[in-house]
Amino acid sequence: MDGKAYVEFMKIVIICILWYLCSTSDNILGKVVLSDLPYPMTVTMTHLVTASIFLGPIKTVMKVPSGRPIPKRYYYVMILPLAFGKFISSVSSYVSIWKVSVSYAHTVKATLPLFTVCLSRIILGEKQSWPVYIALFPIITGVCIATATELSFDKIGLFSSILSTFCFSLQTIFTKKCLKDTEYHHLELLTLITRISTALFIPVWFLYDFTRIYADTTFLEGGKVGQTLLMLACAGFFNMLHNVLAFSVLALVSPLSYAVANATKRIAIIGGSLIILQNPVGPLNVVGMMVAICGVLCYNKAKYDQHQAAHRSEVLPYTRSTSELKSLSPGASHFTHSKSDGNFLNGHAGGASNGHLLLQEWEATDGFTLIPLSDYKGTESVNISPSLVRSSVKSVSNDNSSLHSRSVFHV
Repeated sequence: MDGKAYVEFMKIVIICILWYLCSTSDNILGKVVLSDLPYPMTVTMTHLVTASIFLGPIKTVMKVPSGRPIPKRYYYVMILPLAFGKFISSVSSYVSIWKVSVSYAHTVKATLPLFTVCLSRIILGEKQSWPVYIALFPIITGVCIATATELSFDKIGLFSSILSTFCFSLQTIFTKKCLKDTEYHHLELLTLITRISTALFIPVWFLYDFTRIYADTTFLEGGKVGQTLLMLACAGFFNMLHNVLAFSVLALVSPLSYAVANATKRIAIIGGSLIILQNPVGPLNVVGMMVAICGVLCYNKAKYDQHQAAHRSEVLPYTRSTSELKSLSPGASHFTHSKSDGNFLNGHAGGASNGHLLLQEWEATDGFTLIPLSDYKGTESVNISPSLVRSSVKSVSNDNSSLHSRSVFHV
């Protein structure tokens, strides 16, 4: 590894470590705050307001280009639903953390590939390969084991985790479509959706959560108001950094590397919460978590392989090779290297009656397809001096046309 590659590698490692730390800190602080301030909507609004304030300066520092104006109809059809989905997925996520342990909530969120596959099939009509479908089984099995052995199981927490995962999967599908339609930078779109979501739901938060907090004498007189508000602000800041660092990692590595890093991040959150919060877990519960995470890794690999295969089929032509090329040209004793101009005529010494090999208009079915010459006009040309390297041959016929080969030999 040379110096430049080493610096790039260390840059990715540092960003990933910061990403894991910010995400783990956000979840742990969120759990601590919700134990004293059980208002998930307030935690969500803190995150939205923090991101709305800080994403602007971050865009300026990163020199993110401004997006083009979006038609009003597109706002109503795409942008507003995305802003609404962002709020719902965030609120349901913090409800799940409030009701169940962080480790269990993130184990349930490992079912994200299952929702992505189902929604992509329903909405986009996408079909997956069999390895992708098979990789879903360990995810489902691991989540079932973790659910059956979870000591702090709660129905509301389970439902909220599933709802959050469903909304996030739906949001991801339409966010990709929106990025393609608008050609926005991802941070520009994130800022736009965050600010719209904040503006839409501040009145809802004020009418629902603020009035309840104002009447909550237990919290206001408990002596932890300042400490809770400080942790709430820190959680919002870490959540914003988590989103920025996630996009930064995605821009630096391949999709497969990002998917593996994202699964590793979930392991870091689960492990960090178990160590710091010390919520009780059993051996089978840990096994279920690990099976689910391994299933996610297998799904990511299968999905990446499917994407690569689809990409190759779009870029490369379908070819079949053969080791018996000379048998396709009766009368030729042998063929020399494909870059050679000589010995390429049937009978190779002065040519045969069939003329140049490239003038034969036929197609073999046993591994070699010959495309006829587009500029060939007559059948009288026999004494041809081939020039394959120069991609043209000169005819001695009356029209003296230049013939250009469209054939590709794969030996």
